[in-house]
Parts: sequence; structure tokens; C-alpha cells
Amino acid sequence: MKKCCLYTSIVGLVCACLILIGCETTQPAAASAPPPNSGTLVIDRVANFGTDIVLVLSIDGKDVATLTEGQQYRGYLPAGQHLLVARINPFQAGTSPTRKTITIQAGQTYSYTASWSGQNVRFVKNP
Repeated sequence: MKKCCLYTSIVGLVCACLILIGCETTQPAAASAPPPNSGTLVIDRVANFGTDIVLVLSIDGKDVATLTEGQQYRGYLPAGQHLLVARINPFQAGTSPTRKTITIQAGQTYSYTASWSGQNVRFVKNP
């Protein structure tokens, strides 16, 4: 009797797993589609920041990425005006956060490289 209940439980568990796998609705193509009325923002981190320094990127007051050497931020922003802020972590004496206001238009891609300019970071528009 106990052997039968064990087999029934195992078969039931396998069926439940198969049902959950079959109910998966997120498809890779659907996940990459941009939201309506949005544009794409790409920020590259220049390699000469150093290996122990990270670039923290904030958009509209919210941290969205911590970029180490060779990393890139890519995301969608709703159309309209947005404030980008880049800061260095750990804090470097003599530096201050860099701010840039951009206006996103739906369907457009905006690409910048965060690089050094003297003691500060600046956003350079990519061609």
C-alpha cells in the first residue's frame, strides 16, 4: 500500500512539473521587443577607468547599472526627458557626479560612452 502511494506521488509531481513547464509564456523574442513609445539607451564604460573603479549609472534618480571594465548598459526609456547621472565608486577625491539631460524619442537609439575628462566623467555621444 505504501509503495503504491509513493509511485502515485512521484507521478503526480512529474505531471505538475510538466504542466508548469508547459505554461511558460515568456519567449525570448517577446522579451527583447521594446515597450511602446520608448527609445533605447546604450552606455559604454571606457576601459581606462581602472580595474578597481566602477561606474554607477542612475536614470531619473534610480540606480540602473554598476559597470565594471568592459561592461555596457542597454535599456529602454519612455519617450521624454530623462536625467542621466554617472558617479565613480569608490569615491575619488576631486570628482563629482556627472549629469546629462537627454530627450528620448520613440523608436530612436541613443548611444554614449562614459569616459574621463580631467578628473571627471563625461558622456560622449557615439556616432
